[in-house]
Amino acid sequence: MGDPYYLTTAISYPNGKPHIGHAYEAIAADVIARFQRQMGRDVRFQTGTDEHGLKMAQKARDLGITPAELAAEMSQHFIDMCNALNVSYDVFLRTTEPRHHASVQELWRRMEANGDLYLDRYEGWYSVRDEAYYDESELVAGEGGEKLSPQGTPVEWTVEESWFFRLSKYAQPLLDLYTSQPDFIRPESRRNEIMRFVEGGLRDLSVSRTSFDWGVKVPGSENHVMYVWVDALTNYITGLGFPDESGDYARYWPASLHLIGKDITRFHTVYWPAFLMSAGLPVPRHVFSHGFLLNRGQKESKSLGNVTDPMALAEQFGVDTLRYFLMREVAFGQDGSYSPEAIVTRSNAELANSFGNLAQRILSMIFKNLNGELADFSAEEVDRALLRQVDQACSADLPQAFSELDFSSGMESWMRAVFACNQYVDEQAPWTLRKTDPQRMRAVLLTLFVAVRDLAIAIRPVVPSSADRLLDQMGIPAGERSYADLHDETWYKRLVAGGFTLAQPVGVFPRLELPAEDAA
Repeated sequence: MGDPYYLTTAISYPNGKPHIGHAYEAIAADVIARFQRQMGRDVRFQTGTDEHGLKMAQKARDLGITPAELAAEMSQHFIDMCNALNVSYDVFLRTTEPRHHASVQELWRRMEANGDLYLDRYEGWYSVRDEAYYDESELVAGEGGEKLSPQGTPVEWTVEESWFFRLSKYAQPLLDLYTSQPDFIRPESRRNEIMRFVEGGLRDLSVSRTSFDWGVKVPGSENHVMYVWVDALTNYITGLGFPDESGDYARYWPASLHLIGKDITRFHTVYWPAFLMSAGLPVPRHVFSHGFLLNRGQKESKSLGNVTDPMALAEQFGVDTLRYFLMREVAFGQDGSYSPEAIVTRSNAELANSFGNLAQRILSMIFKNLNGELADFSAEEVDRALLRQVDQACSADLPQAFSELDFSSGMESWMRAVFACNQYVDEQAPWTLRKTDPQRMRAVLLTLFVAVRDLAIAIRPVVPSSADRLLDQMGIPAGERSYADLHDETWYKRLVAGGFTLAQPVGVFPRLELPAEDAA
């Protein structure tokens, strides 16, 4: 087995159906997981749903059902989304599972044993929507002077008995963590924000509620339920079997990467490592906060009527097309924008016209002019130069960029190699060589066969189904599609020796048409 790599998404709050932001994070995480598997790593990929808290209790009451019924119904929508988008998770964890309750309660006991929990009275501002407490100094003024959280959500004055976590105790240990592990928080802009926040001083954190009972019970204080963020964050170790610290936990913890949205950076980079330090457990290696995905430059909201169903987008344009667009269009870590026009334009220009057409043309010419037969060929310097350029993009540039979560740059390198192949086709003109120099035509077409194979393997993490359909047609065994296989200089000879014959190829990247309602 390869080196372990443990990747998580933020677990989704299922008080509504999935939106495009959920899909964006799930797809990005899946690209990372598939990339790391293709690099030979032993990947553990976890996602799930965060099903407790006041929001869920209120939503269930409004619908006239129990919170458990609401959680069961809505979590299924997130499972369905992941499956529809070809998200290759290993574990989908629901925080209502008994094993999770046991895990969170054990974490609580360890924090309590360390002297970091005490009972007191909470008075302050609470946002139900954020499931977060805010200091007066953090609030902003809304219309009419309404007090709002930094996220623009309503807050209410809350007074109740509460357990508190000694977060103030961990200000210096957290700063030491950020200094000793500069890449613990990425991108750099988020790291700077968090450091400024912690340097400003930390207040002890209210970590239980008595005003509702939909949550994990506090051990020894059954009238208290845990603050939802103590509950939710613990999912990352629950899925590894905690409190059993052998087996999966021993192999995969600490997490290689928590992938989250920028709006929950504080919870993952301040509260979560502090809880773990208190419990005597290792902290994760990296937390990456990605940006928001905007609809035509606007944040989606029900009031604006611009909320997009990601399942509808996938059905309309294709799963792999949507995956490619989201990873290619947006510089990961920054906010990005999407629209049907942008999806169609990008897909047609790059997937259909550039790579898809290249693959279809070359395989069709091999089928037609060479009877689908592969053979040894004598390469000239221009052929070797092309293959070197393709190899540089596929074996070096793209993997290096993807390892740094710089997907758009890696795909840009890949596209340059695709463009180089198309330029090579135009310059070599195999349709002309067919009449004047059939041997040279064979060498050109088979050089391109090698290039297309490399390009398809390189882009597999992004468009797995389409790339595999192409590689299937090319006779590339399913077990020979890793990045290590790009360095195998014997694969082509084995394919020839095995007598593989190319059948009539079928295109895998069709051109898209803009729907009438969007084209109008």
